[in-house]
Amino acid sequence: MIVCVVGLGKIGLPLAVQCASKGHRVIGADIDASVVERVNAACEPFPGEAGLAERLRAAVDAGMVHATTDTVAAVGKSDVVVVVVPVVVDDSGAPDFGWIDDATRAIAKGLRPGALVAYETTLPVGTTRERFLPMLAEGSGLRAGADFSVAYSPERVFSGRVFADLRRYPKLVGGVDEASTRRAVAFYTAVLDFDERPDLARPNGVWDLPGTEAAEFAKLAETTYRDVNIALANQFARFADAAGVDIYRVIEAANSQPFSHIHTPGIAVGGHCIPVYPRFYLWRDPSATVVRAARDANAEMPAYAVDLLAAAYGDLTGARVVVLGVAYRGGVKEAAFSGAFPTVEALRRRGADPVVHDPLFTSDELRRMALVPYLLGEPVDAVVVHTDHALYRRLGARDFPGVRVVVDGRRVTDPDLWAGVTRRMIGAP
Repeated sequence: MIVCVVGLGKIGLPLAVQCASKGHRVIGADIDASVVERVNAACEPFPGEAGLAERLRAAVDAGMVHATTDTVAAVGKSDVVVVVVPVVVDDSGAPDFGWIDDATRAIAKGLRPGALVAYETTLPVGTTRERFLPMLAEGSGLRAGADFSVAYSPERVFSGRVFADLRRYPKLVGGVDEASTRRAVAFYTAVLDFDERPDLARPNGVWDLPGTEAAEFAKLAETTYRDVNIALANQFARFADAAGVDIYRVIEAANSQPFSHIHTPGIAVGGHCIPVYPRFYLWRDPSATVVRAARDANAEMPAYAVDLLAAAYGDLTGARVVVLGVAYRGGVKEAAFSGAFPTVEALRRRGADPVVHDPLFTSDELRRMALVPYLLGEPVDAVVVHTDHALYRRLGARDFPGVRVVVDGRRVTDPDLWAGVTRRMIGAP
C-alpha cells in the first residue's frame, strides 16, 4: 500500500514514519520546501518528539519515506491520503480553512479511483461531509462513495509522545458512508499497533463510529471538556487566592474521589487544542454558554497573573519583568496560541518592560515572534513563570539579579531557591 501524508508537521511526520514501520511506502507532502528537504535528508524538522529521529532515519534509509512539495503528484501515486493540515481561528473565533482548503483542492486534482482520503485535522462538526466531500468530488470529477472513499479520524496525541499515544488511545473512525468507514478501519488497523487496555469498555484498537460527524464531535467533546475543566480549576484558584486557601491541596483531596478529575490551574493554556477547538464547537453551537464562559475565563488568566504581580510588586511602570517560557507546554518547542503572548501584552499595558526566556528557542527565534529575549543572569525586577520547563525547577533568585517578586503560574519553583523574594503562586496562599 502507498500512503500519502499531507502535512509533515508534529503529527503528520510521526504518522508517516509509523505507516512506514508497518511496511507501507509513504510519500509525505508539504508546502514548506525546507521541511521536505530535511525529511529527505532524514533530519527531523523539529526537536522534542521521542523516537522520531531514529525512526525517520531508518525509514528514509530503507526507501520507505520520501517527501515532496508536489501534493498533486504524490496523491496520484497513492492508495490512501491522510490529511493533517492545520485549521486555526480568526480574531472573531471563526475557523480559517485556508490551508486545508488549498490542500483539499490539490488532493482532488491528483485523486485516483479507489483511493481513500482520511482527514485527521480537528474540525467543526459536519466539515468533512459538507465542505471537503463536495470539493473532492468536484475537483476530481469522481463520484464520492462510488469512486473514492472519505473518512474522518481525529488525531488524539500530544507533541513529544506521539508514538506512545498512537498505541495508547483507540483510533476513532467515521466515514461518509459504511463502505468508507470499513475502508478506513482496515487502513488504520494495518498501520497502527495498540497497547492492551483492560480499563476500556471495548478492546483497544480502531473503533468505528456512525459517520464523520460522530468522529468530529468526539474530538471536540474531548478538548472542550478539558477547557471547561481547566476553567473551573482556574476560577477555584482565583477564589482560593482571595480566601488564602491552597487550591492544590483542595484539588488533591477532590481527586481522591473516583468521580473527580479536576485539572490544576495555570496560565500556560496554549497549543492548537485548548484555545482553538472549543471555538470550533462554539462556531456550530453558539448557544453553548458554559463553553463560552470557560473559554473566556481561561483567556483571562495571563492578565490575572500580571494583576498578582502588580499587587505584590506595586507600580510596574519601567519594571523589567522576565516571562519564563514561551512554549505552551514544558519540553515542547511549540508556541502556537501560547499564554506567554497575552502575558507580555498585559505587562506592556501596565508600563512594564517585558523580556522572555525559553531554553527551547534561540534569541533570533524569539525576536521573530516580536519578543525581547532575555539571558539568564541579566538584572530583572520581577519574574513570571509561564511554562513548566524542567530547567525552571532548578532556578532561583541568584539567577535573576535584583529580582523582588516571582509569580509562579505553574507551581514549579522551589521556595528554598527564592529566599528573600516575594513569591506568589496562582491558587496558593
